[in-house]
Amino acid sequence: MTKMLKLRKIGNSVGVVLPKELLALLNAKEGDDITITETPNGIQLNKSDTEFEEHMKLVEKVMQRYPNTLRALAQ
Repeated sequence: MTKMLKLRKIGNSVGVVLPKELLALLNAKEGDDITITETPNGIQLNKSDTEFEEHMKLVEKVMQRYPNTLRALAQ
């Protein structure tokens, strides 16, 4: 799918209005967070998964607290 979108001034910033077809592809709605990832071919848009992000924060805390234990378990 190729779509031309117009950049618009929004206050002191510049933004893009996403058409409802694109929002449907992202399974996103107003108020959702969108993650933008740079790829070798350009950028990629994804709806943010807040539950996954919360789990990853917990994993990072465990990794910081028990690095030696995790290193031993990895062997």
